[in-house]
Amino acid sequence: MAYTPEQLTALERALATGEQRVTFGDRTVEYRSVEDLIAAICVVRRGLEEQAITAGTARRRPRRVVVNTDKAT
Repeated sequence: MAYTPEQLTALERALATGEQRVTFGDRTVEYRSVEDLIAAICVVRRGLEEQAITAGTARRRPRRVVVNTDKAT
């Protein structure tokens, strides 16, 4: 399913205000608990990240290389 940044904003706004009912255009969704709302936010974030990767617009995370050495005596 394609998600929009506006949907993510609406979900985050609902979480911040304590609402459990979110309206996207002509659809209204009522979540049973805050945990369900948080789970929905995670799903939408993941979906937006996947869409950005597919479109080639995702920012890549910098690689981090850690080198551990131990001097043998």
